[in-house]
Order: sequence, then C-alpha cells, then structure tokens
Amino acid sequence: MRLTQDVKQFVHVQGALRLLLAMVLYGMGTGILAPMNAIYMHDHIGLSKGQVTVVYSVSLLLNTVVTMSVGLVSDRMKRKKGLPIAASVLCMAGLLLYMQARDFAGTLVAVSVALAPSGLIMGQLFAMARNRFAIHAADIQEMALVWLRAGFSVGFFGGLLMGANLFLLFGFHGVLVGNLAGYAGLFVMLLLYSEVTKAEAGTAASPAIARGEPFSIWMLAALLLLFCADAIRGLYLPLVVNGLFGKPQVASYLWSAQAVFELLLMTVTGYWAVKYGSKPVMITGGIMALAAYIVYACGSPLAMFFIVQPLYSYFVSILYGVAMGVVQRMFIRRTGFGSSLYVALTQAASLIGYILPTIIHGVSPLIFILPMILVAGSLAVMSYQLYQSRRIKQHGDQHLLF
Repeated sequence: MRLTQDVKQFVHVQGALRLLLAMVLYGMGTGILAPMNAIYMHDHIGLSKGQVTVVYSVSLLLNTVVTMSVGLVSDRMKRKKGLPIAASVLCMAGLLLYMQARDFAGTLVAVSVALAPSGLIMGQLFAMARNRFAIHAADIQEMALVWLRAGFSVGFFGGLLMGANLFLLFGFHGVLVGNLAGYAGLFVMLLLYSEVTKAEAGTAASPAIARGEPFSIWMLAALLLLFCADAIRGLYLPLVVNGLFGKPQVASYLWSAQAVFELLLMTVTGYWAVKYGSKPVMITGGIMALAAYIVYACGSPLAMFFIVQPLYSYFVSILYGVAMGVVQRMFIRRTGFGSSLYVALTQAASLIGYILPTIIHGVSPLIFILPMILVAGSLAVMSYQLYQSRRIKQHGDQHLLF
C-alpha cells in the first residue's frame, strides 16, 4: 500500500520525527490558548469588542510585517534555525507580560510581543523541512509537509482538550501557563534539531522543482478570501457560542471535534489533490465551509454546531494542507520566501477577518454572513480558473492531434 510505504520512508528520514514533534508541541501551545484568548481579553481583562479587535489587528499587522521581511532575506541565510529559536523566546516573554496585563495598553503590548514573531516559527519550520526532504525523500516531499502540518493539528487537538481542563481546574492563568509550556517544548526541540542547509538541498532539488506550481495572483486572491472567512470563524465562534450557550469551554470542545476529523482528512485530501488536482479539491472544501457557516448564522442548537464540524474539518484540512502546498510550490526555488508568504497570507487574512465583523453591531450569529460571502467569492474565482486551465489544456491536446 502506497500510504504505508510513504509513512515508512517519512519515519526513516533523519530529523523528520524531531520536526514532527516540534510541530506537535507548537500546535499544543497554540491550541491551549486559541479558543480562550478572546474570552480572556473580554471577560477577565475587561476589554470591549472593539479593543479586542484592535489588539488582534495590531499584533497581526506586526506579525505579517516581520514574517514577510524575514522571508525576503531568509533564503540568503546559510542556516534558518536561529530564526524560530529567537521567535519562540520572544513569544514566551510576551506571554509572561500577558499574564500581568490589566488594561488595554498592557494587553496590546503583551500580545504584540507574543504574536509578532510567531509567524517566523511556522514559515521557517516548513522551509527547513522542504530542504531536508528535498535531499532525503523528494518523492514524498509534498505529503511529508502535509503530515508535518497534521502534526500541528494533533498538537492543537491535544492543546484544546488540555486548555479546557486547565480552565476548569486553574482558570485562565492555567491556560496561559500551558501555552507557555508549549513554546518552551518547541524551543528545546529546535535546539536539538540538526538543520540541512539550502546549499545541501540544492544538490537534490531537481525532482521538487519539476513539481512547481505556476504563479497565479488570482489563486492567491481566492485563497486570501478563504483564509479571511476562516479567521472570522476563529475569532468570533467562541464569542458567539459563549453568548448563545453561556459556557466558554464549549468552544474548546468544538475545536477538539474539528481537530479529530481534520487530522483524519488531511492525508486523504493531500492524496486527492495529487490525483485530481488542487483546484477541484479546494472547491469542494469551500462548499463544505458554506454549509457550516449557514448553521452558525442561523444560531442553531448546540448539537448542530457539533454535527457540521466534520464538514468544516474537511475545509480546514484543505486550507492548511493542500493550499499550503500550492503557495509554496509557486516559489519552489525560494523555500524561505514561499513558506513565509503562505504564513503572511494567513496573517493578512486574519487581520482583514478581524476587522470586517466590526460593521455588524455586537456579537451575533449574523457575523457568519460575512464568511459566507467571502467563500462564495473565492469559489467563483477558483471555478473560473479551473475552467480556464481545462480549456487551455483541451486546446493544447487538440493542437497535438494535428
């Protein structure tokens, strides 16, 4: 079976398991805090909806600037490992400040310090991974990156469960300490990892380059719309669920259900993208997301929120697996920039996604009308792109016949 053979090859690549564990630890730290963060600012510190939006927006803007700035120069660096190591240290310092924040100004500074450098972690980890697999396992390179992203989801799932229980046992302080521990574990794993340089990877890069993706500003725009929609859900679903049902921990359980299916589907959608193409798979994911947003917007019973989680997991598994590969392959010769661009794209989308819902008064299920519109627009762009590519291919085949 191909999957079994690919997994065995992945496991036997030197350093692959350390990269995987680093992703798991990073995901765990992120998952512990993610569903509780907006609630912590709103309920514990006492920030308004607008102030929460400002905190997220400023920190994400700084994050995007730092990620892209470093991404532009990282390909000139002989070694990249120092970047995520430094970023993890700064993130831990920011979390320590966050624990002491008592007002809007203190929260803004703390969250900015904690989030601004975090984009370097994911982007540079993937850049280092692409270099390593270019040498040791070029034929499974794309699936290896999907499995590393799945490792992040495993950690995120564990972090969600851990975060909900830490909240019940120790309150918000326990959640923040758990997030800090995730970054500390990541820091240790990075210190232990032995990096493959770009020069070393270059000697074995030709198989990977052959699978490059044509650059398309329209595809990047379509992906941006999808990321914006997901960002709106990521920030406002916990607030909407808390407002509807009055239980902050329910958000963590919802994310846990999503993460389980996301993990199961990420490998499947990766192989489907290889077999059927990235665009058709991403279009089906967008349709699944629309169904979930309709349920959210209607303020449905809690059971319906859980029922649509597998559908949304299918969408997320594509968004953070298949779509990631599409962006990185557009810049196959510049691994650092391609990986950073993907992360920056998600960050820019988050920034836009956090600001857009402010046009709707209060925290209401009607907020999810916005991601419905965004996904519909993305589906229109991708469907047109798919039609054009098939039309060009068809004409090309006809020319070959004559």
